[in-house]
Amino acid sequence: MAENENGQERTERATPRRRNEAREQGQTPHSRELNTVALLIAGSGGLLLFGGGMIDALMKTMRASFRFTGPSLFDRSNAATAFGDAVSAMLVALAPFLLVMMLAAIVAGVALGGFHLSPKALQPKWERIDPAKGLQRIFSLQGVMELVKALAKLLLVGSLAIAWLWHETPSMLNLSELPVDRGLMQAGQIVGWSFLVLSLATVIIAAVDVPFQLWSHARQLRMTRQEVRDEYKESEGKPEVKQQIRRMQRAMAERRMMQEVPKADVIVTNPTHYAVALRYEAGRMRAPKVVAKGAGFIAARIREIAAEHRIPLYEAPPLARALYHSVELDQDIPEGLYQSVAQVLAYVFQLRHPRPGVTPTPPGDLPIPPELRRDA
Repeated sequence: MAENENGQERTERATPRRRNEAREQGQTPHSRELNTVALLIAGSGGLLLFGGGMIDALMKTMRASFRFTGPSLFDRSNAATAFGDAVSAMLVALAPFLLVMMLAAIVAGVALGGFHLSPKALQPKWERIDPAKGLQRIFSLQGVMELVKALAKLLLVGSLAIAWLWHETPSMLNLSELPVDRGLMQAGQIVGWSFLVLSLATVIIAAVDVPFQLWSHARQLRMTRQEVRDEYKESEGKPEVKQQIRRMQRAMAERRMMQEVPKADVIVTNPTHYAVALRYEAGRMRAPKVVAKGAGFIAARIREIAAEHRIPLYEAPPLARALYHSVELDQDIPEGLYQSVAQVLAYVFQLRHPRPGVTPTPPGDLPIPPELRRDA
């Protein structure tokens, strides 16, 4: 198991942040065998597809280059013109083949690690010329894999090349009996098929190398548990800092809530455990709304503010518990509590606007639906 400089085992998979940092450093999975296969297949395919056109253009260029007229021999600019025409003709003939090779090189280069430009990867690193580091790389798992691949390529490609040359020997011997143009065409076909057959041997090596490189890259990026914890602290914040932030947020929310208590119409209490402040404006609100609520110390503070601003308190434990547990701040009460809250508000309205000779009667048993009833 890989270890870091502190001797801790790297057993954890790399986090997204670790992978992004490695990508910025230019550390991405890369398989040279995949590049080799892609270029070999693209080159052999390009020779088979465009080889005839390239040979035909070569023949025409050679014929044109060896034809001279009497006056042209004494024209100093003729050589430069002929050279430019020959180069232009060959570039046009080679363009499709070169385009295929360029596309193959690009696709193979970004197939594993994607396309990414990393200026940091171009910076010189002294560890690359450190003899000790070099010996470690040679005798590492990556070095052993490179040795195995080299031996496999020697055996596979060598064996296949010998067998293919033996198979194509009669065709190559017959080239001398063909006319020049047909001989060149036949030679181009032999070279193209030879490249394609030899590339099949490297496909086997690349099929083994690509998964190995992906596994090796993931293994190099592994992290220790301490590194994962440290990264979490850096990205998410230390637990004590987060707790402090949450405390500050709760304090700010409580201050805003206490500022709404003086605007309430009534405070429904438990009588000491819960306190819920209700507000209702006829014609402007669809239903009464909870503007503040709390338990324990917060409930006591709500009652104190209500007493300072002469907000009536109404003791109704079942209703207070139902409101506290079923309604969030600044939300309307549920329909199941409409009747009970309406009776309480009507009683409070009578207290604020008494009629001569009429004594307001507190509501009796307030109806609480079973699904909203709470025992504590």
